[in-house]
Amino acid sequence: MSKNLLIVESPAKKKTIQSYLGKDYIVESSVGHIRDLPKKGNKAIDIENGFTPNYVVSEDKKKIVKELQKCVKSADVIWLATDEDREGEAIAWHLTQALDVRNKKINRIVFNEITKEAIHNAIKKPKKINENLVNAQQARRVLDRLVGFELSPLLWKKIKRGLSAGRVQSVAVRLIVERENEINKFESSSSFKIISSFKTENGEIFSCELNQKFDNIEDVREFLINSSNFQHVLNEIEKKPSKRSPQAAFTTSTLQQEASRKLSFSVNRTMSVAQKLYEQGRITYMRTDSTNLSKTAVDSIKDLVVKSYGSSFFTKRTYQTKTKGAQEAHEAIRPTDFNLINIDNDNDQNKLYRLIWERAVASQMSDAKIERTTYKVNSFNDKMLFQAKGEVVTFAGFLAINKTNSSSDTFLPKAKISKPLNLDTLKSDEVYAKPPARYNEASLVRKLEDLGIGRPSTYASTITTVQKRNYVIKENREGKIVKSKVLILSDNSVNETTVDKITGAEKNKLFPTDTGDIVTKFLVRHFSKILDYGFTATVEDEFDLIADGKKVWNEMIQNFYTGFISKVNDVNDNEKRESGERTLGNHPETNEVVIARLGPFGPMVQIGEKSDEKSEKKPRFASLQKGQTIQNISLEKALDLFKLPRSVGYYNDEEIIAAVGRFGPYLKYKNKFYSLKGTEYDPLIISLEDAKIHIENKIKQEKERIINFFDGEPAFYILNGRYGPFVQVVPKEGKKINLRIPKDTTPKSLKREDCMQLLNKKSNS
Repeated sequence: MSKNLLIVESPAKKKTIQSYLGKDYIVESSVGHIRDLPKKGNKAIDIENGFTPNYVVSEDKKKIVKELQKCVKSADVIWLATDEDREGEAIAWHLTQALDVRNKKINRIVFNEITKEAIHNAIKKPKKINENLVNAQQARRVLDRLVGFELSPLLWKKIKRGLSAGRVQSVAVRLIVERENEINKFESSSSFKIISSFKTENGEIFSCELNQKFDNIEDVREFLINSSNFQHVLNEIEKKPSKRSPQAAFTTSTLQQEASRKLSFSVNRTMSVAQKLYEQGRITYMRTDSTNLSKTAVDSIKDLVVKSYGSSFFTKRTYQTKTKGAQEAHEAIRPTDFNLINIDNDNDQNKLYRLIWERAVASQMSDAKIERTTYKVNSFNDKMLFQAKGEVVTFAGFLAINKTNSSSDTFLPKAKISKPLNLDTLKSDEVYAKPPARYNEASLVRKLEDLGIGRPSTYASTITTVQKRNYVIKENREGKIVKSKVLILSDNSVNETTVDKITGAEKNKLFPTDTGDIVTKFLVRHFSKILDYGFTATVEDEFDLIADGKKVWNEMIQNFYTGFISKVNDVNDNEKRESGERTLGNHPETNEVVIARLGPFGPMVQIGEKSDEKSEKKPRFASLQKGQTIQNISLEKALDLFKLPRSVGYYNDEEIIAAVGRFGPYLKYKNKFYSLKGTEYDPLIISLEDAKIHIENKIKQEKERIINFFDGEPAFYILNGRYGPFVQVVPKEGKKINLRIPKDTTPKSLKREDCMQLLNKKSNS
């Protein structure tokens, strides 16, 4: 047995690192954190004794810890090679606490790329665990647990069961809620822009736009008529040399933003793909705030650029890191081998790798040189000008490699100053002012970083959490049609038409749910300090001071907790329940009050109020449908919901019922439920024909999903799943269990005894 045991976080790194170190080392993995605060109970943190955390080995890590303990016994030197961030430092510390490392030499090593050179260099420079970094991570974990542990039960009591709050997640939701409020308050107005095209003496045409918009349609008509016989002249040609500079190599945050913009990746998807690239040794560590590149990296880029494009295309650059408390010891995200331009991996990894490669290489290239040209054409009103703009790239610089950052050359035809121009077309379009843009994942990441809230490495989990909690939904929404006037000058008269334009269409935007809105308002009203953007950013600064050894972590927690718990107790004892209730009006027939509010299973409409227990008349309830909110639903739409459940008709002598339940709209047929969620069908108006088609498609999908079935106790289904075939165990009592099918096994060839072996194997593991 080797005398050197090296422990990393990810099992995917084990094989690669083992090949670099050889037989003198055994490489094992902790598979992330091995200890954490217990999920339940009030003994996770000993508040009375300096907020001491009572860590336990996680249930799913007990087997791993047992295996690592065996390896520790046979080793003389333990090398802790967890990731080089606060989480990694904490994992290394937890390993020393959970494993019996007495009489063992402990070496902490870090590397930001999985290459042979980087790993051997790290082993030459071992160090001790940085207790300050551990304490910073511990402070964050304890503070977040205290906030969540105290606020979540309060939300259960005052709003609805199953809710949760978090120091960063609640602030992220607040940003989305406040942006939605801005949009709802926005009053759109229209104006008219004037667009023209002119013909030069050579017969070439170029388009212009007037440098002023009109608010009044009468002024537009007057301008168009006055322009009909006016002699337009090219008054001025303005040429300006300009440049465009490359951006720094990626940090965690900028990678998330750019992958969203260019590849349409969610933040979570980006980090998952980047993790795989790192573990394969393709890129450097993907959790970093730094824009620095090592001398080795810059030299490699120089060799590549000079060889491919010439020396004039290379410019050595350094960039200022903007993130507060950035970990400058890290490098920016970059390829480990710049000669590897593309990789032979799955599609997502190829795309993200190429994005990282281009950004890193371009960061050390020369500016692109551009010549910008503006034509200025007079109008009958001396204060207004028509302008046409064009640009030509005279030296590509970094655009030679990063063409997606370059707009196409926009050429203007040759024309001479003071020469008359023939008016080819002149028209006016009515345009509408747009409200503030809703956040998508990328713009939310940018906003959080600008405010100093959280850390880029946590954004993916934060954005995932707020969606899982149903505080925020990410979806596409169709725009609405607006009438837009178009005025065209023709034969010295103005022709006016009205066209339909779609405005407000949204793609992959973040919308607050009623639950998110109500919880945010409740927390802002009672816990304004915690939901304050400045406070949340200040807490991050305090974590940085702890990491630098300039602040004691549990003193920082104490300063926060004293006022916080006092406020929690006050709200718990003195505040009423909150449901976001909104009165819509009265029922036109019974005169009962109709209200929209948050109920136990989500947003709902209620007819009538709860009276004494002896009363026969009880309130009636209906769940809101997709697109309906407590704030936007009308009395008419609310009453429509009580038309459900409704009979759609009969199919094969069995009735089809349309309704809305806890999990959304559905059809009921032969005592089976067929969800309408995510479809175009509205349960209030779905036709019998559409209902038949939907049910038939669902039955067909279900049949195609089943590869095989074995009855008995337990029953086994072999199914086609989202990620490939799997075995589902269905006992008469208890929960269903899903089992993986070995890669070398054909799903259709499995027999009942094979399924039983897979189940026994899982039970014994």
